[in-house]
Amino acid sequence: MSGDADLSSSQEELPAAAEVVVVGAGLAGLAAAVRLHNRGLQVQVVDSADAPGGRIRTDVVDGFRFDRGFQLYNPAYPEGARMFDYPGARLRPFVAGAAIAHGGRRYRLADPRRRPAWLLDSLRAPVGGPLPMARLAAYAARCATTAPTRLSTRPDTSIHDVFVGDGMSGELERNLLQPFLAGVFLERELATSRRFADLILRSFVRGTPAVPALGMQRLPEQLASRLPVDSISLNTEVIRVAPGRVDTDRGTIRAERAVVVAVGPARVNALLPALPSPVTRSCTTWYHRPPPGTELSDGDALLTLGSEGDGPLVNSAVITNTAPEYAPAGQTLVSSTAVGLHSEADDALVRRQLATMYLTGTNDWELLACYPIAAALPAMTPPLNIRQPVSLGEGLFVAGDHRDTASIQGALVSGRRAADAVLAASA
Repeated sequence: MSGDADLSSSQEELPAAAEVVVVGAGLAGLAAAVRLHNRGLQVQVVDSADAPGGRIRTDVVDGFRFDRGFQLYNPAYPEGARMFDYPGARLRPFVAGAAIAHGGRRYRLADPRRRPAWLLDSLRAPVGGPLPMARLAAYAARCATTAPTRLSTRPDTSIHDVFVGDGMSGELERNLLQPFLAGVFLERELATSRRFADLILRSFVRGTPAVPALGMQRLPEQLASRLPVDSISLNTEVIRVAPGRVDTDRGTIRAERAVVVAVGPARVNALLPALPSPVTRSCTTWYHRPPPGTELSDGDALLTLGSEGDGPLVNSAVITNTAPEYAPAGQTLVSSTAVGLHSEADDALVRRQLATMYLTGTNDWELLACYPIAAALPAMTPPLNIRQPVSLGEGLFVAGDHRDTASIQGALVSGRRAADAVLAASA
């Protein structure tokens, strides 16, 4: 079962026509649809899933909430601040820091101005000493104070090369930057474009990642609620798109003005053969329930980073320390993520690594869910063109994070850009 709110549309006959047909009810498609609807256009959104959200979905099982894959939201995203109702989402923030388990100890790192009690831990952590940390702080501060347009157009290389060149490799990269950013980029080599990485660092300095109290799916649900209920057709598989029409397994919809294709990167080429298939990154997320009454991370809403030599995990979080609503009262829920595709068969290895990360036994932890996500994010490799064209001609448009940046911000921006291109073409 997905989510709590009933946002499913009527499954009556598809409309014969709409001014704009949007293929895909993920964030990009919904953002485009909302903008077009607000400008007075009749929009029909079609999606094969049973609820809106695309790759951002939350399953609710026996009172536990499982986001599909490792997902956080940063309220510093400017497009998100315009599109989402933050009080309505009831955002629950993480601590702006991380924990490192190394050599049988846990070290907590955070900005000492925010967490002065963690200063000694931060100084003792195996991250190369104060000098590399000072270099990292200075680099992040420069990203935070530089305009996004400048960050996205500077000479490009991998972020790993930047860390090496700026004296931030060694222990700092191995024990902190690599596992932390691997969870963001879904690749361990840090081969990601420094243009994208700098934008991400900027957002981390300017905002604290969070989750909505009732799961990440609350964000796309907010967008869907701003559309007429009969303008979203779910459980509808799109077979092909062409100028002026969308063929589905339930019939054909005539698009009087435009078709916006806003599917995930894995399906782009199937519907738009002229576009290459974006390279994607995968991940696997496990959800465990420790015995009732178990306290982990001293109750802190903190991301714990995994060491590559200990197992597949790059991070883990006691998600109920951040958002108690993710589990029934008195229950603890741990969310842990690895780069790449794994399965429930790896659970014993995962629990052994969790024992080293939390310094506690995990043999009695119950595996509640496992989510291998094959195309979780598009790869952002250098040289990165962050603003790719959204207009394909003949009334066809494309949106998605693969046209901008592999983030919620990128998905929303791409939806706005596609909608604006439709409006400009219709003027």
